[in-house]
Amino acid sequence: MMFGKLWHTIKAQINKGVNYLWSADPVSQMQYEYDLAVAELKDGREGLEQHRALVERVSRQVTTAQRHLASLEAKVKAYLTAGDRETAARFALELQRAQHELVENEAQLDIHEVAYENNVAKIKFAAKKLAEVRTRIAQYDAELKMSNAEAEISKLASNFNLDITTDIGQIEQMLQDKISLNRAKTRVASDLSGISGIDLQREQQMESVLAEQALKQFESQQPKVRAVDPGEPAKRIEQQP
Repeated sequence: MMFGKLWHTIKAQINKGVNYLWSADPVSQMQYEYDLAVAELKDGREGLEQHRALVERVSRQVTTAQRHLASLEAKVKAYLTAGDRETAARFALELQRAQHELVENEAQLDIHEVAYENNVAKIKFAAKKLAEVRTRIAQYDAELKMSNAEAEISKLASNFNLDITTDIGQIEQMLQDKISLNRAKTRVASDLSGISGIDLQREQQMESVLAEQALKQFESQQPKVRAVDPGEPAKRIEQQP
């Protein structure tokens, strides 16, 4: 009882290993089965050759029996013509036995010929199916390699997807957060100062206006100078109050 359970366990593990090998590389397994079928077909062809040799041997026996039969008929006729009925009767009996043997050999030859033709048809059919299997193996091998390449390409493309769930996407999100934080700091500093960019521009414009007014006031307080002839000495004209 215990040995039976142990044997079932071992068979289960062996079957598990075989199934793993089949699933790991099915094309190689298919090629292995094809090679086994080719070996069996080779053995079948050798058996067919031996069968044909048997057919040829029976055929030679039939041919020999036919010649012997013809010879016996000629002897029976010759002895009858010579009036030797005793010898003619002896050859006639031999002729009768030879005829029965010939009928049996011909029947055997027909059976062997039919069996041979059937086996030839089976071998041809098996060879045709094996050729189709060989073609399918090549197709499956090419399709499997192509599908593996496509799977690798798809995996590579998914690794370069800039989604937030990927490493690159997470790094990019960190950079964007850092930039947003820096901009936020700048905005907060500007808001807390109470002076916006527009206010600064207006302040600068106001400074320019005030500076122009101060310059005009300064110019209005200065004495006027009359333009003189270049040949005359310059003479200052003071403004009367």
